[in-house]
Amino acid sequence: MTALEVDNLTKRYGAHLALDSLSLRVESGNLFGFVGSNGAGKTTTMRIVVGLLAADSGHVRWDNAPLPAAGTRFGYMPEERGLYPKMTVAAQLTYLARLHGLTSLQARQAMLGWTDRLRITQHRDSPVDSLSLGNQQRVQLAAALVHEPDVLVLDEPFSGLDPLAVDAMSEVLKEKAAEGIPVLFSSHQLELVERLCDQVAIVRSGRLAACGSLEELRGDSRDAPLVVHVEGAEADWPLHHTDAISTFKRHEDGISLIVQAAPGQDENIVLRAAMQHGTVRRLTRERPTLTQLFRDLVEPHGFADLQNESETSK
Repeated sequence: MTALEVDNLTKRYGAHLALDSLSLRVESGNLFGFVGSNGAGKTTTMRIVVGLLAADSGHVRWDNAPLPAAGTRFGYMPEERGLYPKMTVAAQLTYLARLHGLTSLQARQAMLGWTDRLRITQHRDSPVDSLSLGNQQRVQLAAALVHEPDVLVLDEPFSGLDPLAVDAMSEVLKEKAAEGIPVLFSSHQLELVERLCDQVAIVRSGRLAACGSLEELRGDSRDAPLVVHVEGAEADWPLHHTDAISTFKRHEDGISLIVQAAPGQDENIVLRAAMQHGTVRRLTRERPTLTQLFRDLVEPHGFADLQNESETSK
């Protein structure tokens, strides 16, 4: 299967190691979420992928061919938006399409199509700097799409968008993935990444901390903690059953408890223990969300990533 492959990328900025042998693979037709704290290495990776920055070592391949390869068309949306502020939307998109080799007619048709698809038709004759930040973001996405790229690489495409714009952009990305385009994008909106993506990579201090489908990252549901709501029970009832329950803490609802069964024990043991203290209203397995996984993997290293961000932005 055709794929975008990132193989053992390493990049230093002076003494700071921004990327440390980072590898990932984005299959055709996949929406791939790339998440990490500020300074973790996401933007550096994307710049290397599209050829704006050279890696110290490692390789990027598309369809098993090293990049940059002749004929490979990237749709790139940088974090620092790269539009011409005084140029009209129509002129800008037509110009960018022509730069990618489209004829005048093809470029105009692409401009008309994408401004209509992204609901900025009424702004075609407006200078970019006269638009709201959300509409500028839509123009930036149109600029990444106007030449019908083979690969999409989008750095924080949802930043600053209102819910309607998020929905519109999400639909476009899902459509492109359905056409077989690999879509790599970064975002701090983890609930959105969880909802959209086929695969997720969590990067920490330039290294890959975790990668896979959300189901793979969550692990075996049989190992997930139990959420137990026992009506009328004292808050520390698990202390009476340390043979069955190893740890417990208050659930976010303020009523239930999250309990971890002792090694070798199953939920029936916990259920019987809970029933001794009141009426059990809820007993479920709580599998971690992407936000919870992210916190577990990244929070202890967050300060190091912020230091990296400071160094790489100098």
